[in-house]
Amino acid sequence: MKLGCVVMAAGNARRFGENKLAARFRGKSLIRRTLEAVPEDIFDAVAVVTQYPEITELAREFAFIAIRNEHPDFGISHTIQLGLTELRDCDGVLFLVSDQPLLRRESVTELAELWKRQPDKIAALGHDGVRGNPCLFPARFFPELLELREDHGGNTVIRRHEEDLILLEVDGAELYDVDTVRALEQLEQGDTK
Repeated sequence: MKLGCVVMAAGNARRFGENKLAARFRGKSLIRRTLEAVPEDIFDAVAVVTQYPEITELAREFAFIAIRNEHPDFGISHTIQLGLTELRDCDGVLFLVSDQPLLRRESVTELAELWKRQPDKIAALGHDGVRGNPCLFPARFFPELLELREDHGGNTVIRRHEEDLILLEVDGAELYDVDTVRALEQLEQGDTK
């Protein structure tokens, strides 16, 4: 079974005010933390979709495929399309956002293993039964993902197929995403509520 991973690192981070992926948490940039959370030994290919030259270089440092998103203003759907087109021959693709600095590599591995036991399902991390990211989609959902437009992401597809969703329970802190400077400050202070 061929498994791919798309690291989504192309957003404009308007709420953050600058390239949030360059922001540092515990001595490392958010994007470096994300790439370190990718267990490359379980993926046949990892594609990093970004608009930022420095992230392109970092992706190459990790020996990941770097895909330039020339139109981040087209929304998350464009990032999904670019990554999925690169990995279209995979049986499943995991989509990883780049702003969850506490996401553990072990959790990503466990999620992939859960999916491999039920490869017809959509698998996602969750906490207390509430879905979070990352999410892993089997190939049967690729056409729907490729039809997404503007800022509609995988949530749109999952909402149509809730009966096909399986969750891997993790600590809620792993799902905490950093959308604002204040959110990063709260994380630094240990407040992830």
